[in-house]
Amino acid sequence: MTKFTSENKMNAAIHYQDGSESIKDIAKSLRTNHEVVRICIKQFEYHGIRAFEKDYTTYFVQYKLGVLNYMFENGTSPNETAVIFNISSSGLIRKWRIQLRQKGVDALKSKKKGRQSMTKDNQKSIKKQTQTEESVEALQTELERLRMENAYLKKFNEL
Repeated sequence: MTKFTSENKMNAAIHYQDGSESIKDIAKSLRTNHEVVRICIKQFEYHGIRAFEKDYTTYFVQYKLGVLNYMFENGTSPNETAVIFNISSSGLIRKWRIQLRQKGVDALKSKKKGRQSMTKDNQKSIKKQTQTEESVEALQTELERLRMENAYLKKFNEL
């Protein structure tokens, strides 16, 4: 299976609209599944050329809930819902549905990604870690000393 670019999607939809090729013929020529081509054609019918101009999109909680409510109320499948709302992947809608069922609305909130910036709280926690590491070392040396003292007293009692 090859990468299915937006140009390929647009050409597939246009060829199908012209009536020059069937969905299966287009899928064979592009070396992809006919379902992928069918979804591209549906997107083209709903949104035109704009359907294939994708940018990175962050979906807010209210939008996700609106999409899921539409799907539940109208009984549409995730594929159909993705086409209607011009969402690039129906898997995204499935993921939202699972998150909503398992963890509720809070699970739909976007989570920050990447490394956290160094704030004063983080610096304090790093200092606490070094202090606890030092105290652990001190406790281990104390434990070793007490074991040696205990062994010495046992030897003394044996004599």
